[in-house]
Amino acid sequence: MILFCDTSALVKFYILEEGSAQLKARVQDAEAVAVCRIAWVEAYAALSRRARETPEDAAQIEQAKAALAADWPRFLVLEINQALVERAGDYADTFALRGYDSVQLAAAFEAGRVSQVPIFFACFDPRLNKAAKLLGMLCA
Repeated sequence: MILFCDTSALVKFYILEEGSAQLKARVQDAEAVAVCRIAWVEAYAALSRRARETPEDAAQIEQAKAALAADWPRFLVLEINQALVERAGDYADTFALRGYDSVQLAAAFEAGRVSQVPIFFACFDPRLNKAAKLLGMLCA
């Protein structure tokens, strides 16, 4: 099984939040962890925002950013191309999703299509999880 982490899941791997323990257990069971290229900037932006909003967490946030950078080469990173963004556009329309959520979903679908391995879609957005299930992915 490939674990595809959208940004909401990826951040929980580096910052202790509700769902972090569940996510870490799934990472241990996965053959590979996949992410979309945009997850880097989305995660970095989310971490930076948290540091600005909660200054007492700044040191922890810097450690989280360093851990993300250290782990990134071990992830299966799905690139964004025209076919993927066209599929994402279709998903945005079909499932009433936001733009980057649609890109994440399209990247996860592509990971399953290319690998022919079941995809577990790790995400903490109910609408996005529902769409992933409709596309045949496993979700929490």
